[in-house]
Amino acid sequence: MPADVKETLEKQKPVPIATASKSGVPNVVFVGLLKIIDDETLMIADNFFYKTAQNLEENPKISVLCYNGETKKSFQIKGTVTVSKEGVDYEAMKSWVHGVNNKLPAKACAMVKVTEIYNAMWGPAAGKQIA
Repeated sequence: MPADVKETLEKQKPVPIATASKSGVPNVVFVGLLKIIDDETLMIADNFFYKTAQNLEENPKISVLCYNGETKKSFQIKGTVTVSKEGVDYEAMKSWVHGVNNKLPAKACAMVKVTEIYNAMWGPAAGKQIA
Protein backbone atom coordinates (compact mmCIF):
# COMPACT_ATOMS: atom_id res chain seq x y z
CA MET A 1 0.00 0.00 0.00
CA PRO A 2 1.63 3.25 -1.11
CA ALA A 3 2.25 5.95 1.49
CA ASP A 4 -0.36 8.36 0.07
CA VAL A 5 -3.01 5.62 0.27
CA LYS A 6 -2.14 4.95 3.92
CA GLU A 7 -2.21 8.66 4.74
CA THR A 8 -5.58 9.09 3.05
CA LEU A 9 -7.07 6.04 4.76
CA GLU A 10 -5.81 7.14 8.19
CA LYS A 11 -7.53 10.53 7.80
CA GLN A 12 -10.89 9.06 6.71
CA LYS A 13 -13.23 8.68 9.70
CA PRO A 14 -15.59 6.89 9.52
CA VAL A 15 -14.64 4.67 6.58
CA PRO A 16 -17.23 3.37 4.10
CA ILE A 17 -16.90 -0.33 3.31
CA ALA A 18 -18.83 -2.31 0.73
CA THR A 19 -19.68 -6.00 0.69
CA ALA A 20 -22.06 -8.12 -1.34
CA SER A 21 -24.11 -11.21 -0.64
CA LYS A 22 -23.47 -14.47 -2.48
CA SER A 23 -26.21 -13.46 -4.93
CA GLY A 24 -24.61 -10.04 -5.49
CA VAL A 25 -26.84 -7.79 -3.36
CA PRO A 26 -24.59 -4.86 -2.33
CA ASN A 27 -24.28 -3.39 1.14
CA VAL A 28 -22.33 -0.28 2.23
CA VAL A 29 -21.77 0.78 5.84
CA PHE A 30 -19.50 3.14 7.72
CA VAL A 31 -17.00 1.66 10.17
CA GLY A 32 -15.32 3.67 12.86
CA LEU A 33 -12.63 1.20 13.83
CA LEU A 34 -10.34 0.29 10.97
CA LYS A 35 -6.57 0.25 11.21
CA ILE A 36 -3.64 -0.44 8.96
CA ILE A 37 -1.62 -3.43 10.14
CA ASP A 38 0.96 -3.41 7.32
CA ASP A 39 1.22 -2.62 3.60
CA GLU A 40 -1.06 -5.54 2.71
CA THR A 41 -3.36 -5.88 5.70
CA LEU A 42 -6.20 -3.92 7.32
CA MET A 43 -8.02 -4.79 10.54
CA ILE A 44 -11.71 -3.96 10.89
CA ALA A 45 -13.59 -4.38 14.16
CA ASP A 46 -17.05 -5.90 13.92
CA ASN A 47 -19.03 -4.23 16.65
CA PHE A 48 -22.43 -3.89 15.00
CA PHE A 49 -22.30 -5.75 11.67
CA TYR A 50 -25.47 -7.50 10.59
CA LYS A 51 -25.77 -7.65 6.79
CA THR A 52 -22.02 -7.04 6.52
CA ALA A 53 -21.27 -10.10 8.67
CA GLN A 54 -23.71 -12.22 6.65
CA ASN A 55 -22.16 -11.01 3.40
CA LEU A 56 -18.60 -11.72 4.52
CA GLU A 57 -19.64 -15.23 5.52
CA GLU A 58 -21.10 -15.85 2.05
CA ASN A 59 -18.64 -13.77 0.03
CA PRO A 60 -15.32 -12.67 1.60
CA LYS A 61 -14.71 -9.79 -0.83
CA ILE A 62 -14.66 -6.19 0.40
CA SER A 63 -14.11 -2.70 -0.97
CA VAL A 64 -12.95 0.20 1.20
CA LEU A 65 -13.15 3.82 0.06
CA CYS A 66 -11.13 6.73 1.42
CA TYR A 67 -10.96 10.42 0.54
CA ASN A 68 -8.87 13.36 1.72
CA GLY A 69 -10.35 16.77 0.92
CA GLU A 70 -7.08 18.55 1.70
CA THR A 71 -4.92 16.58 -0.73
CA LYS A 72 -7.80 15.87 -3.14
CA LYS A 73 -6.88 12.17 -3.20
CA SER A 74 -9.27 9.25 -3.11
CA PHE A 75 -8.62 5.52 -3.28
CA GLN A 76 -10.62 2.34 -3.52
CA ILE A 77 -9.01 -0.61 -1.76
CA LYS A 78 -10.21 -4.10 -2.63
CA GLY A 79 -9.44 -7.21 -0.66
CA THR A 80 -10.36 -10.57 0.73
CA VAL A 81 -11.52 -10.90 4.33
CA THR A 82 -10.85 -13.53 6.96
CA VAL A 83 -13.17 -13.27 9.96
CA SER A 84 -12.19 -14.61 13.38
CA LYS A 85 -13.96 -14.79 16.72
CA GLU A 86 -11.01 -16.27 18.61
CA GLY A 87 -7.26 -16.47 18.28
CA VAL A 88 -4.41 -13.98 17.98
CA ASP A 89 -6.05 -11.56 15.51
CA TYR A 90 -9.32 -11.55 17.43
CA GLU A 91 -7.57 -10.90 20.76
CA ALA A 92 -5.51 -8.07 19.23
CA MET A 93 -8.69 -6.49 17.81
CA LYS A 94 -10.56 -6.90 21.10
CA SER A 95 -7.72 -5.25 23.05
CA TRP A 96 -7.59 -2.36 20.56
CA VAL A 97 -11.38 -1.86 20.56
CA HIS A 98 -11.68 -2.00 24.34
CA GLY A 99 -8.77 0.45 24.58
CA VAL A 100 -10.90 2.88 22.58
CA ASN A 101 -14.21 2.10 24.33
CA ASN A 102 -14.62 -0.87 26.68
CA LYS A 103 -18.41 -0.83 26.18
CA LEU A 104 -18.13 -1.88 22.53
CA PRO A 105 -18.89 -5.58 21.94
CA ALA A 106 -15.85 -6.43 19.72
CA LYS A 107 -17.81 -9.35 18.22
CA ALA A 108 -15.36 -10.35 15.49
CA CYS A 109 -12.15 -9.37 13.75
CA ALA A 110 -12.19 -8.86 9.98
CA MET A 111 -8.66 -9.03 8.57
CA VAL A 112 -8.48 -7.64 5.04
CA LYS A 113 -5.77 -8.92 2.70
CA VAL A 114 -5.38 -6.03 0.24
CA THR A 115 -5.44 -7.34 -3.33
CA GLU A 116 -5.89 -4.19 -5.47
CA ILE A 117 -5.88 -0.40 -5.07
CA TYR A 118 -7.43 2.06 -7.52
CA ASN A 119 -7.44 5.82 -7.95
CA ALA A 120 -10.99 6.87 -7.00
CA MET A 121 -10.59 10.57 -7.80
CA TRP A 122 -12.21 12.15 -10.85
CA GLY A 123 -10.12 13.11 -13.85
CA PRO A 124 -7.95 11.32 -16.41
CA ALA A 125 -6.54 8.82 -13.85
CA ALA A 126 -9.98 7.88 -12.47
CA GLY A 127 -10.32 4.13 -12.05
CA LYS A 128 -6.68 3.37 -12.81
CA GLN A 129 -5.15 0.57 -10.77
CA ILE A 130 -2.20 1.89 -8.75
CA ALA A 131 -1.25 -1.22 -6.77
